Amino acid sequence: MTGFGRGEYLDQNLRFIAEIKAVNHRYNEIVVRMPKNLGALEDKIRRRVSNMLVRGRIDIFITMDQYGLKKHSVRVDKELAIAYHNAMRELASLFSSPMNDSVYHIAKYPDVLKVEEEEEDSSALWPKLCQAVDAAVANLMQMRLAEGSNIEKDLLARIDKLKLQVEAIERRAPQILDEYGARLLNRMRELLASVGTEPDESRLLQETALFADRTNFTEELVRLRSHLDQFWATLLTDEAIGRKLDFIVQEINRETNTIASKANDFSIANLVIEIKSEIEKVREQIQNIE
Repeated sequence: MTGFGRGEYLDQNLRFIAEIKAVNHRYNEIVVRMPKNLGALEDKIRRRVSNMLVRGRIDIFITMDQYGLKKHSVRVDKELAIAYHNAMRELASLFSSPMNDSVYHIAKYPDVLKVEEEEEDSSALWPKLCQAVDAAVANLMQMRLAEGSNIEKDLLARIDKLKLQVEAIERRAPQILDEYGARLLNRMRELLASVGTEPDESRLLQETALFADRTNFTEELVRLRSHLDQFWATLLTDEAIGRKLDFIVQEINRETNTIASKANDFSIANLVIEIKSEIEKVREQIQNIE
């Protein structure tokens, strides 16, 4: 499911902004982009988000601003300072002039003094960053819930339509056998009319029974109805159901194909086409469900 969420943490010294974007994906793929000094927290961010968002391509963007006084240290490059001092003595000797360099002058030479910013322990930043991440996920979830409500309505309507089509197949099933028996009887009469013989009723019943056995798809209809009921019940639960629904749809499609191959009937073939078309629309929607 798609969605976007933004969360923020702010105090007098620090500001975190977490932005999360989610798009449809069959699996759970999380990509984190954030400042290098927070790299040690990436695994914590991934685990935090994956506990709440279990399906989709999740892009996480973290920015950090520091407003308070940062801790700094000054490092002296002693070897470089000595080298500068020796060079100044050499120049003084070369020009026969007194050497008047001082510590202050040497300190102004390039790279003698280096100011370094002390990095803050990233683990101490996690509780603050976690607040921003949680807020972003919460905002994203609100957007996804609104989308999910619309998808749920659409899928429930499609399942109802599938049930009506299954009921049409059930009503048609007894007619197939009756029509086959009538066609077989007419065909036998046509073939035997030339020799003045009536069809053998026992043979007719035997052929009809064999046909009934080959075209019996009662079990497939029972399982198909069961799968539709299971889909409905699963859709109304409060847990992650995307992969489970995907499996149920595969089973619905399997039973539908078996019915089509067994029925050997034009009307049922048309109903199966309608069912498979509806199943494909359901399958597309399922890819949006976590």
